[in-house]
Amino acid sequence: MNQLGSRLSLSYAEVRSWHRPLTIMVAAMSALVVVASVALFADGRELLQESIWAKPLKFGVSFVMYGATLAWLIPKLRRARRTMWIAGTVFAVAGLIDVGFIAVQAARGTFSHFNAGTDTFNQIGQQIFSTGVFGLFGASLIVAVMLLFQRIGDAALTWALRAGIGLAVLGMALASFITGWTSSAGPRTVEDAYGSPVPLVGGHGVGAPDGGGMPITNWSTTGGDLRVPHFIGLHSIQVFVIAVLVLTALASRIGLLRHERVRAQLTGVVILGYSSLFTITAWQALRGQSLIHPDAATWTALAATAVMTALPAVLAVTAAHRNELARRAEAVSRSELVRRRKAAHRKELAHGVTTAPAGSPGTGPHRSAASTPARSSGSTPTCAG
Repeated sequence: MNQLGSRLSLSYAEVRSWHRPLTIMVAAMSALVVVASVALFADGRELLQESIWAKPLKFGVSFVMYGATLAWLIPKLRRARRTMWIAGTVFAVAGLIDVGFIAVQAARGTFSHFNAGTDTFNQIGQQIFSTGVFGLFGASLIVAVMLLFQRIGDAALTWALRAGIGLAVLGMALASFITGWTSSAGPRTVEDAYGSPVPLVGGHGVGAPDGGGMPITNWSTTGGDLRVPHFIGLHSIQVFVIAVLVLTALASRIGLLRHERVRAQLTGVVILGYSSLFTITAWQALRGQSLIHPDAATWTALAATAVMTALPAVLAVTAAHRNELARRAEAVSRSELVRRRKAAHRKELAHGVTTAPAGSPGTGPHRSAASTPARSSGSTPTCAG
Protein backbone atom coordinates (compact mmCIF):
# COMPACT_ATOMS: atom_id res chain seq x y z
CA MET A 1 0.00 0.00 0.00
CA ASN A 2 2.88 2.37 0.84
CA GLN A 3 4.54 1.37 -2.43
CA LEU A 4 1.38 2.32 -4.32
CA GLY A 5 1.28 5.68 -2.55
CA SER A 6 4.87 6.39 -3.57
CA ARG A 7 4.06 5.51 -7.17
CA LEU A 8 1.18 7.98 -7.20
CA SER A 9 3.01 10.78 -5.42
CA LEU A 10 3.23 14.13 -7.19
CA SER A 11 6.37 15.63 -5.73
CA TYR A 12 8.45 18.10 -7.71
CA ALA A 13 11.02 15.39 -8.44
CA GLU A 14 8.24 13.11 -9.70
CA VAL A 15 6.87 15.77 -12.05
CA ARG A 16 10.38 16.38 -13.42
CA SER A 17 10.56 12.72 -14.40
CA TRP A 18 7.40 12.98 -16.51
CA HIS A 19 7.49 12.73 -20.29
CA ARG A 20 8.92 16.13 -21.26
CA PRO A 21 7.04 16.86 -24.54
CA LEU A 22 3.73 15.88 -22.93
CA THR A 23 4.52 18.07 -19.92
CA ILE A 24 5.13 21.01 -22.26
CA MET A 25 1.82 20.28 -23.98
CA VAL A 26 0.04 20.22 -20.60
CA ALA A 27 1.59 23.57 -19.68
CA ALA A 28 0.45 25.08 -23.00
CA MET A 29 -3.07 23.69 -22.54
CA SER A 30 -3.17 25.10 -19.01
CA ALA A 31 -2.32 28.54 -20.41
CA LEU A 32 -5.09 28.13 -22.99
CA VAL A 33 -7.55 27.29 -20.20
CA VAL A 34 -6.68 30.57 -18.44
CA VAL A 35 -6.94 32.64 -21.62
CA ALA A 36 -10.19 30.99 -22.74
CA SER A 37 -11.74 31.40 -19.27
CA VAL A 38 -11.09 35.14 -19.35
CA ALA A 39 -12.19 35.47 -22.99
CA LEU A 40 -15.39 33.58 -22.20
CA PHE A 41 -16.60 36.66 -20.31
CA ALA A 42 -14.64 39.37 -22.13
CA ASP A 43 -15.60 38.35 -25.69
CA GLY A 44 -19.31 38.33 -26.50
CA ARG A 45 -19.09 36.59 -29.88
CA GLU A 46 -21.06 33.36 -30.25
CA LEU A 47 -21.33 30.32 -32.49
CA LEU A 48 -24.63 28.43 -32.41
CA GLN A 49 -25.71 30.29 -29.25
CA GLU A 50 -22.49 29.41 -27.43
CA SER A 51 -19.40 31.51 -26.72
CA ILE A 52 -16.68 31.06 -29.32
CA TRP A 53 -14.26 30.32 -26.46
CA ALA A 54 -16.31 27.50 -24.94
CA LYS A 55 -14.83 24.85 -27.23
CA PRO A 56 -11.15 25.88 -26.70
CA LEU A 57 -11.82 25.93 -22.95
CA LYS A 58 -13.32 22.42 -22.92
CA PHE A 59 -10.59 20.99 -25.13
CA GLY A 60 -7.91 22.67 -23.03
CA VAL A 61 -9.25 21.16 -19.80
CA SER A 62 -9.64 17.75 -21.41
CA PHE A 63 -6.08 17.72 -22.77
CA VAL A 64 -4.65 18.89 -19.45
CA MET A 65 -6.26 15.91 -17.71
CA TYR A 66 -5.47 13.28 -20.33
CA GLY A 67 -2.05 14.67 -21.23
CA ALA A 68 -0.93 14.81 -17.59
CA THR A 69 -2.02 11.20 -17.15
CA LEU A 70 0.05 10.08 -20.14
CA ALA A 71 3.02 12.22 -19.08
CA TRP A 72 3.04 10.47 -15.69
CA LEU A 73 2.33 7.00 -17.11
CA ILE A 74 4.75 6.67 -20.02
CA PRO A 75 8.01 6.89 -17.99
CA LYS A 76 6.72 4.05 -15.79
CA LEU A 77 6.44 1.69 -18.76
CA ARG A 78 9.65 -0.36 -18.66
CA ARG A 79 9.29 -2.17 -21.96
CA ALA A 80 9.85 -0.55 -25.37
CA ARG A 81 10.83 2.71 -23.68
CA ARG A 82 11.95 4.37 -26.92
CA THR A 83 8.71 3.44 -28.67
CA MET A 84 6.71 4.77 -25.74
CA TRP A 85 8.65 8.04 -25.76
CA ILE A 86 7.97 8.47 -29.48
CA ALA A 87 4.27 7.68 -29.00
CA GLY A 88 4.03 10.29 -26.23
CA THR A 89 5.81 12.86 -28.38
CA VAL A 90 3.48 12.20 -31.30
CA PHE A 91 0.49 12.70 -29.00
CA ALA A 92 1.94 15.96 -27.64
CA VAL A 93 2.65 17.41 -31.09
CA ALA A 94 -0.71 16.31 -32.49
CA GLY A 95 -2.50 17.74 -29.45
CA LEU A 96 -0.76 21.11 -29.75
CA ILE A 97 -1.58 21.32 -33.47
CA ASP A 98 -5.21 20.26 -33.17
CA VAL A 99 -6.15 22.32 -30.12
CA GLY A 100 -4.10 25.20 -31.51
CA PHE A 101 -6.22 25.11 -34.66
CA ILE A 102 -9.39 25.06 -32.53
CA ALA A 103 -8.20 28.14 -30.63
CA VAL A 104 -7.21 30.01 -33.81
CA GLN A 105 -10.55 29.28 -35.46
CA ALA A 106 -12.32 30.49 -32.32
CA ALA A 107 -10.35 33.72 -32.42
CA ARG A 108 -11.35 34.08 -36.08
CA GLY A 109 -14.99 33.69 -35.03
CA THR A 110 -15.63 30.55 -37.07
CA PHE A 111 -15.95 26.79 -36.70
CA SER A 112 -13.08 24.34 -36.32
CA HIS A 113 -15.02 21.06 -36.64
CA PHE A 114 -16.90 20.09 -39.80
CA ASN A 115 -16.13 23.45 -41.44
CA ALA A 116 -16.34 23.08 -45.23
CA GLY A 117 -15.52 26.72 -45.94
CA THR A 118 -13.50 27.42 -49.06
CA ASP A 119 -11.03 29.95 -47.66
CA THR A 120 -7.42 28.80 -47.93
CA PHE A 121 -6.58 28.90 -44.22
CA ASN A 122 -9.56 26.75 -43.32
CA GLN A 123 -8.94 24.20 -46.07
CA ILE A 124 -5.28 23.71 -45.12
CA GLY A 125 -6.16 23.71 -41.42
CA GLN A 126 -8.82 21.05 -41.88
CA GLN A 127 -6.33 18.72 -43.57
CA ILE A 128 -3.81 19.15 -40.75
CA PHE A 129 -6.58 18.88 -38.17
CA SER A 130 -7.84 15.55 -39.50
CA THR A 131 -4.28 14.18 -39.65
CA GLY A 132 -3.71 15.15 -36.01
CA VAL A 133 -6.76 13.15 -34.94
CA PHE A 134 -5.14 9.96 -36.25
CA GLY A 135 -1.93 10.87 -34.42
CA LEU A 136 -3.80 11.19 -31.13
CA PHE A 137 -5.65 7.93 -31.69
CA GLY A 138 -2.58 5.99 -32.83
CA ALA A 139 -0.39 7.11 -29.92
CA SER A 140 -3.07 6.19 -27.38
CA LEU A 141 -3.58 2.81 -29.04
CA ILE A 142 0.15 1.99 -28.80
CA VAL A 143 0.19 2.87 -25.09
CA ALA A 144 -2.93 0.76 -24.53
CA VAL A 145 -1.34 -2.27 -26.21
CA MET A 146 1.93 -1.93 -24.28
CA LEU A 147 0.04 -1.76 -20.99
CA LEU A 148 -1.26 -5.28 -21.64
CA PHE A 149 2.26 -6.70 -21.31
CA GLN A 150 3.50 -5.00 -18.15
CA ARG A 151 2.40 -4.17 -14.65
CA ILE A 152 2.48 -0.84 -12.83
CA GLY A 153 1.93 -0.89 -9.08
CA ASP A 154 -0.48 -3.40 -7.63
CA ALA A 155 -3.19 -5.30 -9.51
CA ALA A 156 -5.85 -2.63 -8.91
CA LEU A 157 -3.76 0.19 -10.42
CA THR A 158 -2.59 -1.96 -13.32
CA TRP A 159 -6.12 -2.90 -14.35
CA ALA A 160 -7.34 0.67 -13.82
CA LEU A 161 -4.71 1.96 -16.27
CA ARG A 162 -5.31 -0.81 -18.80
CA ALA A 163 -9.08 -0.39 -18.83
CA GLY A 164 -8.86 3.41 -18.75
CA ILE A 165 -6.57 3.70 -21.76
CA GLY A 166 -8.62 1.06 -23.58
CA LEU A 167 -11.88 2.95 -23.11
CA ALA A 168 -10.14 6.20 -24.07
CA VAL A 169 -9.11 4.63 -27.37
CA LEU A 170 -12.69 3.50 -27.96
CA GLY A 171 -13.91 7.01 -27.16
CA MET A 172 -11.48 8.47 -29.68
CA ALA A 173 -12.54 5.92 -32.27
CA LEU A 174 -16.14 6.95 -31.70
CA ALA A 175 -15.15 10.61 -32.17
CA SER A 176 -13.60 9.82 -35.55
CA PHE A 177 -16.83 8.02 -36.42
CA ILE A 178 -18.93 11.12 -35.71
CA THR A 179 -18.51 12.79 -39.10
CA GLY A 180 -19.19 9.64 -41.13
CA TRP A 181 -22.33 8.80 -39.17
CA THR A 182 -23.92 12.23 -39.09
CA SER A 183 -22.94 13.59 -42.49
CA SER A 184 -25.52 11.41 -44.27
CA ALA A 185 -28.10 14.16 -43.79
CA GLY A 186 -26.01 16.36 -46.08
CA PRO A 187 -24.35 19.73 -45.49
CA ARG A 188 -26.08 22.63 -43.81
CA THR A 189 -25.31 26.32 -43.67
CA VAL A 190 -24.99 28.24 -40.42
CA GLU A 191 -23.67 31.68 -39.46
CA ASP A 192 -20.29 32.42 -37.95
CA ALA A 193 -19.71 34.98 -35.19
CA TYR A 194 -20.02 37.83 -37.72
CA GLY A 195 -23.19 36.60 -39.42
CA SER A 196 -21.44 35.23 -42.49
CA PRO A 197 -22.64 31.89 -43.90
CA VAL A 198 -20.48 28.82 -43.19
CA PRO A 199 -21.14 25.36 -44.69
CA LEU A 200 -20.87 22.48 -42.23
CA VAL A 201 -20.59 18.85 -43.27
CA GLY A 202 -21.35 16.42 -40.47
CA GLY A 203 -21.84 17.14 -36.79
CA HIS A 204 -21.96 15.69 -33.32
CA GLY A 205 -25.70 15.14 -33.24
CA VAL A 206 -27.66 12.14 -34.43
CA GLY A 207 -31.25 12.93 -35.40
CA ALA A 208 -30.89 16.62 -34.52
CA PRO A 209 -28.45 19.36 -35.58
CA ASP A 210 -25.85 20.79 -33.24
CA GLY A 211 -26.59 23.89 -31.21
CA GLY A 212 -28.84 24.91 -28.34
CA GLY A 213 -27.77 22.05 -26.10
CA MET A 214 -27.16 21.58 -22.40
CA PRO A 215 -25.30 24.21 -20.37
CA ILE A 216 -21.48 23.94 -20.33
CA THR A 217 -21.28 20.71 -22.35
CA ASN A 218 -23.69 21.85 -25.09
CA TRP A 219 -24.74 18.22 -25.58
CA SER A 220 -27.99 17.94 -27.51
CA THR A 221 -31.27 18.00 -25.60
CA THR A 222 -33.38 17.01 -28.62
CA GLY A 223 -31.45 14.14 -30.21
CA GLY A 224 -28.51 11.82 -29.86
CA ASP A 225 -25.04 13.25 -29.26
CA LEU A 226 -21.90 11.16 -29.75
CA ARG A 227 -19.86 13.59 -27.67
CA VAL A 228 -21.41 12.01 -24.56
CA PRO A 229 -19.79 8.54 -24.89
CA HIS A 230 -16.69 10.20 -26.35
CA PHE A 231 -16.27 12.24 -23.15
CA ILE A 232 -17.07 9.27 -20.88
CA GLY A 233 -14.56 7.03 -22.62
CA LEU A 234 -11.80 9.63 -22.90
CA HIS A 235 -11.72 10.38 -19.19
CA SER A 236 -12.32 6.88 -17.86
CA ILE A 237 -8.68 6.51 -16.87
CA GLN A 238 -8.97 9.43 -14.43
CA VAL A 239 -12.11 7.90 -12.91
CA PHE A 240 -10.45 4.50 -12.47
CA VAL A 241 -7.24 5.90 -10.95
CA ILE A 242 -9.28 8.03 -8.54
CA ALA A 243 -11.20 4.89 -7.53
CA VAL A 244 -7.88 3.15 -6.78
CA LEU A 245 -6.69 6.14 -4.75
CA VAL A 246 -9.92 6.19 -2.72
CA LEU A 247 -9.73 2.45 -2.00
CA THR A 248 -6.08 2.81 -1.01
CA ALA A 249 -6.86 5.72 1.32
CA LEU A 250 -9.73 3.79 2.93
CA ALA A 251 -7.49 0.78 3.48
CA SER A 252 -5.92 2.49 6.49
CA ARG A 253 -9.32 2.48 8.22
CA ILE A 254 -11.07 -0.53 6.72
CA GLY A 255 -9.29 -3.81 7.32
CA LEU A 256 -10.87 -5.61 4.36
CA LEU A 257 -9.28 -3.17 1.90
CA ARG A 258 -5.76 -3.87 3.13
CA HIS A 259 -5.70 -6.94 0.91
CA GLU A 260 -4.59 -6.27 -2.65
CA ARG A 261 -7.00 -8.85 -4.05
CA VAL A 262 -10.04 -7.12 -2.52
CA ARG A 263 -9.01 -3.70 -3.89
CA ALA A 264 -8.45 -5.25 -7.31
CA GLN A 265 -11.90 -6.87 -7.24
CA LEU A 266 -13.65 -3.63 -6.27
CA THR A 267 -11.69 -1.74 -8.92
CA GLY A 268 -12.94 -4.32 -11.41
CA VAL A 269 -16.50 -3.59 -10.30
CA VAL A 270 -15.96 0.12 -11.00
CA ILE A 271 -14.51 -0.71 -14.43
CA LEU A 272 -17.47 -2.97 -15.21
CA GLY A 273 -20.07 -0.38 -14.25
CA TYR A 274 -18.34 2.50 -16.03
CA SER A 275 -17.75 0.48 -19.19
CA SER A 276 -21.45 -0.41 -19.22
CA LEU A 277 -22.31 3.27 -18.90
CA PHE A 278 -20.08 4.03 -21.89
CA THR A 279 -21.80 1.33 -23.92
CA ILE A 280 -25.29 2.50 -22.97
CA THR A 281 -24.63 6.15 -23.81
CA ALA A 282 -23.10 5.19 -27.16
CA TRP A 283 -26.11 2.99 -27.94
CA GLN A 284 -28.44 5.77 -26.81
CA ALA A 285 -26.73 8.39 -28.98
CA LEU A 286 -26.66 6.20 -32.08
CA ARG A 287 -30.43 5.73 -31.72
CA GLY A 288 -30.85 9.51 -31.89
CA GLN A 289 -31.86 9.80 -28.24
CA SER A 290 -30.86 12.67 -25.95
CA LEU A 291 -28.95 11.86 -22.80
CA ILE A 292 -31.57 13.56 -20.63
CA HIS A 293 -34.55 11.88 -22.30
CA PRO A 294 -33.94 8.12 -21.95
CA ASP A 295 -36.64 5.71 -23.09
CA ALA A 296 -37.78 2.49 -21.41
CA ALA A 297 -35.04 0.45 -23.10
CA THR A 298 -32.35 2.79 -21.80
CA TRP A 299 -33.80 2.75 -18.28
CA THR A 300 -33.86 -1.05 -18.39
CA ALA A 301 -30.22 -1.17 -19.46
CA LEU A 302 -29.27 1.24 -16.67
CA ALA A 303 -31.16 -0.82 -14.09
CA ALA A 304 -29.47 -4.01 -15.30
CA THR A 305 -26.10 -2.24 -15.05
CA ALA A 306 -26.85 -1.17 -11.48
CA VAL A 307 -27.69 -4.75 -10.48
CA MET A 308 -24.77 -6.18 -12.44
CA THR A 309 -22.43 -3.77 -10.66
CA ALA A 310 -23.86 -4.00 -7.15
CA LEU A 311 -23.99 -7.80 -7.06
CA PRO A 312 -20.26 -8.40 -7.68
CA ALA A 313 -19.42 -5.64 -5.20
CA VAL A 314 -21.52 -7.31 -2.49
CA LEU A 315 -20.07 -10.73 -3.31
CA ALA A 316 -16.51 -9.37 -3.19
CA VAL A 317 -17.05 -7.67 0.17
CA THR A 318 -18.86 -10.71 1.61
CA ALA A 319 -16.12 -13.09 0.49
CA ALA A 320 -13.45 -10.76 1.86
CA HIS A 321 -15.27 -10.54 5.20
CA ARG A 322 -15.61 -14.32 5.36
CA ASN A 323 -11.93 -14.79 4.56
CA GLU A 324 -11.00 -12.22 7.18
CA LEU A 325 -13.01 -14.07 9.82
CA ALA A 326 -11.38 -17.34 8.78
CA ARG A 327 -7.90 -15.78 9.03
CA ARG A 328 -8.68 -14.39 12.47
CA ALA A 329 -10.03 -17.75 13.66
CA GLU A 330 -6.92 -19.49 12.35
CA ALA A 331 -4.69 -16.94 14.09
CA VAL A 332 -6.57 -17.44 17.37
CA SER A 333 -6.32 -21.23 16.97
CA ARG A 334 -2.57 -21.04 16.39
CA SER A 335 -2.13 -18.72 19.34
CA GLU A 336 -4.12 -21.08 21.57
CA LEU A 337 -2.10 -24.07 20.37
CA VAL A 338 1.17 -22.29 21.13
CA ARG A 339 -0.13 -21.30 24.56
CA ARG A 340 -1.12 -24.88 25.35
CA ARG A 341 2.25 -26.25 24.26
CA LYS A 342 4.08 -23.75 26.42
CA ALA A 343 1.85 -24.57 29.40
CA ALA A 344 2.41 -28.31 28.90
CA HIS A 345 6.14 -27.78 28.67
CA ARG A 346 6.21 -25.78 31.87
CA LYS A 347 4.11 -28.47 33.60
CA GLU A 348 6.50 -31.21 32.49
CA LEU A 349 9.48 -29.28 33.81
CA ALA A 350 7.78 -28.61 37.14
CA HIS A 351 6.68 -32.28 37.46
CA GLY A 352 10.19 -33.54 36.75
CA VAL A 353 11.74 -31.39 39.49
CA THR A 354 9.24 -32.36 42.22
CA THR A 355 9.25 -36.14 41.61
CA ALA A 356 13.00 -36.82 41.22
CA PRO A 357 14.74 -38.73 44.22
CA ALA A 358 16.51 -36.43 46.61
CA GLY A 359 19.89 -38.16 46.21
CA SER A 360 19.69 -39.17 42.60
CA PRO A 361 22.59 -38.20 40.35
CA GLY A 362 22.17 -34.97 38.46
CA THR A 363 19.33 -33.65 40.65
CA GLY A 364 21.39 -31.21 42.54
CA PRO A 365 24.63 -29.30 42.37
CA HIS A 366 26.41 -31.89 44.62
CA ARG A 367 26.35 -35.64 44.48
CA SER A 368 25.85 -37.60 47.74
CA ALA A 369 28.70 -39.35 49.47
CA ALA A 370 27.02 -42.76 49.00
CA SER A 371 27.25 -42.39 45.29
CA THR A 372 31.03 -42.13 45.41
CA PRO A 373 33.09 -45.27 46.24
CA ALA A 374 35.27 -44.84 49.33
CA ARG A 375 38.96 -45.06 48.72
CA SER A 376 41.56 -45.81 51.49
CA SER A 377 44.26 -43.27 51.98
CA GLY A 378 47.35 -44.30 50.13
CA SER A 379 45.85 -47.47 48.70
CA THR A 380 46.84 -48.65 45.30
CA PRO A 381 44.98 -50.78 42.84
CA THR A 382 45.69 -54.48 43.02
CA CYS A 383 45.05 -57.25 40.60
CA ALA A 384 43.53 -60.51 41.80
CA GLY A 385 45.51 -63.66 41.28
